[in-house]
Amino acid sequence: MKKNRLSFSAVSIDTSRSEDNKHRDFRTAHRTGGGTPGDANQSKKMKSSTFQYSKFGKKGRGGPRKFGNTPMRRTDSVNVPPPAPGVIRIIPLGGVEEIGKNMTAIEIGDDIIVIDAGMHFSTEETPGVDYVIPNTTYLEERKDKIRALFITHGHLDHIGGVPLVLSRIGNPPVYSRNLSILMMRKRQAEFPQLPKLQENIVEKDHVITCGNIKVRFFGVTHTIPDSMGVIVETPHGWIVTPGDYKLDQVDGIVSKEEEKEYSIFDKAKVLLLLTDSTNIENEGFSLPEIKVHQGLENLIRKINGRIIIAAFASHITRLAYVVKAAEALGRKVVLDGRSMKGNIEVAIEAKYFEPKKGTIIPIEEADSYPPNKIVILMTGAQGEEFASLNRAANKSHTKFQLHKGDTIILSSSIIPGNERAIERMKDGLARQGVKIIGYRTPGEDYVHATGHGNQEDVKWLHRKTHPKFFIPIHGNHYRLVLHKELAMDVGMSEENIIVPDNGSIIEISPDGEKMYLRKEKAPSGLMMVDGVSVGDSTDVVIKDRQMLAKTVCLSSSQ
Repeated sequence: MKKNRLSFSAVSIDTSRSEDNKHRDFRTAHRTGGGTPGDANQSKKMKSSTFQYSKFGKKGRGGPRKFGNTPMRRTDSVNVPPPAPGVIRIIPLGGVEEIGKNMTAIEIGDDIIVIDAGMHFSTEETPGVDYVIPNTTYLEERKDKIRALFITHGHLDHIGGVPLVLSRIGNPPVYSRNLSILMMRKRQAEFPQLPKLQENIVEKDHVITCGNIKVRFFGVTHTIPDSMGVIVETPHGWIVTPGDYKLDQVDGIVSKEEEKEYSIFDKAKVLLLLTDSTNIENEGFSLPEIKVHQGLENLIRKINGRIIIAAFASHITRLAYVVKAAEALGRKVVLDGRSMKGNIEVAIEAKYFEPKKGTIIPIEEADSYPPNKIVILMTGAQGEEFASLNRAANKSHTKFQLHKGDTIILSSSIIPGNERAIERMKDGLARQGVKIIGYRTPGEDYVHATGHGNQEDVKWLHRKTHPKFFIPIHGNHYRLVLHKELAMDVGMSEENIIVPDNGSIIEISPDGEKMYLRKEKAPSGLMMVDGVSVGDSTDVVIKDRQMLAKTVCLSSSQ
């Protein structure tokens, strides 16, 4: 059945959070720092606007659209004075009240650099939209100062917003490593009428000058190749962010290669650390990815039947290993799902790996081979409605059918909020007589490991970088608070830590001795992409959609 979208419309709203929205507000007294915290919520009547960005071109739905030239009506602009001479300003614009849409701005003098520009998909709080990107209002008003965008790695929560964000902030040059640039190029191709990406490939030993700011890089371990950390040089020391990372270690012993990569911090003066809080609740070190590779290879070796592996299409390191292992064991590999095919193509183009000719076959040919000669890589481990595995589970896949005796390996953990969708999908799979192996299946080999560091990885990084100041990022507010507590456990002073919200304006004094939170706040309202449009400050529309969704659910249950 075709889904109808409610279009964004101009509405007059109050941007202060209403009483019934307080359950979404994580702003508490946990903020600390040398400055005086102020109420950054600005109550102000305003008009929302809809900004059109069709990714379907001139013949796409909704007709022709102009890209990047649509007048931007300010919706929640706040008069924020420029940083005083010598002051370093840090503004997390996304990723600190949620998991996803990561973006941070660093402003020194007349120069601004931006680190990452991600997205997160629609949730129950944003029904009817495709995904959400960081609010760019602060940057749009200062686009003449923006010198560059740096991307830490090629996952969508760090690059998903790049095309739209760049078009709104003056299309500054973009710097990242090779695979990340290729991933962004692929993402940019979905928006053919937006300005061309000004791409620049950098490596770990490069130093880039952006205005008067020097930026250097270091390699980190993550689930996608070419991940990197960013170092911003200041007169008082380095500002360091590793992006998403985990340690390359086994049983807590960090590899020599990893030790060498991080040795740059042994004698460095680190002024500020901003780092990932995703797995701050998990004790110990994170499971090494090599154990997952070994586990998946063991399963491919011992299962005498057709194997379907559902994984995140962005876990390129793991997917490439599966292809190579299947190839070595004489199995053909099928790729199903647009993102799965696209990401493997990009990895091959980047020469990250090169499968033999004939190893990867079309899905239409899968039934032409014995079951023990086939491995199928599919999207949909999270039970996404239109992903390949879910369509196979509900028998709506037009090119593929499950067979009794197939083995499904769910090579991912369950993202909070997806539990019900995954359970429904598993029910559909089980009714077709397949065996399901997940990361919690007892007695089986490891089939998934996180790409983010657990508590011991995080402690190691804190001790290695020994920062003067610390801002936890990448996580919901309670995760950031837990990360603050961990930093204090390893010796940091509470007054040198600030737990931010999206839009918090944090400054380091000209003498580098004090970090404080300004009372002003950069605009941080949701920027929602709805197929053909990007809209901000549409809380009234979203509330209508939420009420409509609840009404539909109640009607269908009666």
